[in-house]
Amino acid sequence: MNQANASAAPHASTPALRLIAGQVLSRAAGAPLITGNRVQLLIDGAQHFEAWAAMIESARDYVLLENYIIADDIVGRRFRDLLVARARAGVQVALIHDWFGTFGNAKRAFFEPLRAAGIAVRVFNPPRLDSPLGWIGRDHRKLLVVDGRIGSLSGVCVAAKWLGDAAHGIPPWRDTGLLIEGPAVADLEAAFRESWGGMGPALEFAAAPAPAAQGEVALRVIATVPAQAAMYQLEQLIAAMATRTLWISDAYFVGVPTYVRGLAAAAADGVDVRLLVPGNNNLPAVAALSRAGFRPLLEAGIRVFEWNGSMMHAKTAVADGRWARVGSSNLNLSSWLANCELDAAIEDIGIAEQMQEHYLRDLDNATELLLAGRRPRPQGERRRSARGGSSSRAAATALRLANTVGAAIANRRVLADSERGVLSLAGIALLLLAALGAWWPRVLAWPLALFAAWLGASLLWKRILRQREARRRAAAATRVPGK
Repeated sequence: MNQANASAAPHASTPALRLIAGQVLSRAAGAPLITGNRVQLLIDGAQHFEAWAAMIESARDYVLLENYIIADDIVGRRFRDLLVARARAGVQVALIHDWFGTFGNAKRAFFEPLRAAGIAVRVFNPPRLDSPLGWIGRDHRKLLVVDGRIGSLSGVCVAAKWLGDAAHGIPPWRDTGLLIEGPAVADLEAAFRESWGGMGPALEFAAAPAPAAQGEVALRVIATVPAQAAMYQLEQLIAAMATRTLWISDAYFVGVPTYVRGLAAAAADGVDVRLLVPGNNNLPAVAALSRAGFRPLLEAGIRVFEWNGSMMHAKTAVADGRWARVGSSNLNLSSWLANCELDAAIEDIGIAEQMQEHYLRDLDNATELLLAGRRPRPQGERRRSARGGSSSRAAATALRLANTVGAAIANRRVLADSERGVLSLAGIALLLLAALGAWWPRVLAWPLALFAAWLGASLLWKRILRQREARRRAAAATRVPGK
């Protein structure tokens, strides 16, 4: 850290500035700081699944489960059976899963035993005639709340792939989550109820009273929805406010220029900025796009590491040994702008120190990327992980391509070095598309015509629905009471 920053750093902890910083963070995140919580870190899938099973088995009133992927495998069937057992014992159970996330992982028949036991199941954003582009936004949350007294949020899905495959030498996926008791659980439940209400009638049973204080941890529950960009604003602020360290883990990092500049500015001020990403990503196309953005980070003095295991799926950050983030949001436009996500921003030295310790352990199983020469070879054989995983990765890729190509065509800004490779990819793709259209025009014309017809029909259908709703409201307004 330079001399000016070193002299200014002590003043950053004065009560007045801390109050202002807290207000800024609360407004950017759209979430107040909630004190009095007990928080436990959950590391990797096995620890999550045992904690979640114990939570469900302890339920006496209700269970709320919201997860991007619920798979028809040994883990998914285990939790299906647990939920059915609690429902038959008189516990109210409500379940949300994402259509796109679960597609290919579980068929409709998998959920029939849940419905037969009286469990309410809702599917987020299935294909609809009036929403041809609805696939872009997903419910990427991983949330469990029991009786309004204990909750969990994470990056882990209800799927066996998080356990790895010992028989084939594939280690477990690396992931992080939280177990929370205390007043913040009410905000977790509110996030679920908001999701549920957005898909139909509200839950029939009321929420339990807000839990009393259970510990000393202060945190914010950040439940984002499409186009809100609350996590993007918060990430920018943390990059600007960090004075000593900023250590980040992310599964599908696709750095946009403004965020990359924020990290580079922190590094230029002497902050130890590190980024840990998968070495073997379960979606190679996103991995290639992510690596295309590493050079400006490395040139700015940011240390970049690739995890040597099967898949690094954690979405975490820890800054200055006192602030930490854990949740479902990836550092890309899809998570920031298109998805429903759920994260916790924790202001607690004890939790932050635990996060730092885990991060340093993770780096022991990672390979650092270097600018000059060949990067060091990792110890041990790397194995490609199974396919499947996070939300809207194709959407993140499309948004990054659109942003870069649009900037180049409109000449809005100078492109970063990391974006020039994207231009090559986009240019080649467009030339191939042009050649295809020249030689076989029907190959392009028919899909385009079908999509245009779908889009037009969806707009007309929405117009009809709005007209019906307007007539219904007008009839209700003119109805004479008592007749």
